[in-house]
Amino acid sequence: MPLFEITEEQVLNRIRFENPWWIDEKIDEYYRSMKRRLYFSKFFPLVKKTEVKRATVLMGPRRVGKTVMIFHVIQELIDEGIDPKKIFYLSIETPIFNGIGIEALFNSCRKAVGKEDDLKGYYVFFDEVQYLKDWEVHLKSLVDSYHHVKFIVSGSAAAALKLKSNESGAGRFTDFTLPPLTFHEYIHLKDLGSLIIPKQKKWNNSLIDIFSTVNIDELNNHFIDYINFGGYPEVSLSKEIQANPGRYIKSDIIDKVLLRDLPSLYGIQDVQELNSLFTTIAFNSGNEFSFDNLSVSSGVSKSTIRKYISYLEAAFLIRVVKRIDLSGKKFKRANYFKIYLTNPSLRSALFSPINMGSKEMGNMVETAIYSQWFHRYWHTPYYARWKGGEVDIVGLTSNNLKPAWAVEIKWSNRYFEKPGELKSLSNFLIKNKIKRAIVTTISITGEIELQDFTLDYMPSSLYCYTIGRRTLQ
Repeated sequence: MPLFEITEEQVLNRIRFENPWWIDEKIDEYYRSMKRRLYFSKFFPLVKKTEVKRATVLMGPRRVGKTVMIFHVIQELIDEGIDPKKIFYLSIETPIFNGIGIEALFNSCRKAVGKEDDLKGYYVFFDEVQYLKDWEVHLKSLVDSYHHVKFIVSGSAAAALKLKSNESGAGRFTDFTLPPLTFHEYIHLKDLGSLIIPKQKKWNNSLIDIFSTVNIDELNNHFIDYINFGGYPEVSLSKEIQANPGRYIKSDIIDKVLLRDLPSLYGIQDVQELNSLFTTIAFNSGNEFSFDNLSVSSGVSKSTIRKYISYLEAAFLIRVVKRIDLSGKKFKRANYFKIYLTNPSLRSALFSPINMGSKEMGNMVETAIYSQWFHRYWHTPYYARWKGGEVDIVGLTSNNLKPAWAVEIKWSNRYFEKPGELKSLSNFLIKNKIKRAIVTTISITGEIELQDFTLDYMPSSLYCYTIGRRTLQ
């Protein structure tokens, strides 16, 4: 009995199904009902920028809302007067498109709307493009061939996309990374903006925006929810998923990256070894590591661990933070470093959610705050550590790489009453002639002027919100 073959009409019908705005002039109600991510305002101009001959590559971890943002972009294009029949969306992982190249799919879209002879003014979205072999070669060819068409591709195999985009798309692709939710976005998504009070503060002879809250206890409760569940829009809004985050986040996000994306990209044979290393890092997020202690604890060679860590970073699961000394100098050999999850809710999914008094709370507050800084791909802070002392976050000047500012992250109010206990921070500030530093608390806001410097105290939740908000601005 002969096998059935997919007909051209079946392909065209599927394309029409995926593009309902050709008829209704609006996206599906399911997507219209969802709030836009605040990163939409940064991404949409890249889509609209058609005078430069470049494709836009939307990448990021799984389940952070890339497909939803694409549909929101499509609706915005329609609202701005773009002909709906010149907006094409195709999900490459759809089985019926298996084996069909993206140029052939573009041609089929034009046929489906009766515009086969028209080659100008289209916006073409290819979702989950990593399922197409050599996608970057095909995309580069499309960009070079169709000068008046804007191509946008997205995918969840972030490591693979980044690697191939850099290798083949130089001068032809513009990358845009959609990260997990910041705490600022989480507050926006949950309609909790009424908790936040914008203020201004004089800081080193200039006014800066800071934020206060009408109810620090309520904000802290949401901050703990953010740490446990807040990295992913769908998890943030679903009590059902929050009841079993491991089933959703671990199976649908972590396992697919560790068991499928990374092994297929880098040819990893021992997936259990990689998974074991990631579990160790996740459980100890915010701790200092060395290749020696990781090798001893895992039984994996140092050279293999180096590769695995670079793979996990490329997949946006972790970030390595480098160490400086008391004087702010970098080490010639980075024997010691800290590793943080890029999203604190990954830990809750692997192990269990935490609460206000959990012993892990300090490390996870630090992880949550660092995760806001990781959104600033152009600026990664350091931590300082020397014999007998440590400062959690240090920023270096761009010109001479000298320490410019410092933050001590505490999940405690005691250091407002006892600033003298902050000996490491004090020594670092005096040594590097820094006049102000931030110390985070549970709930206290205040300012203490000491002989050589000023300490600004603010709740960890508000500092986390502030960094996320400033990053987006």
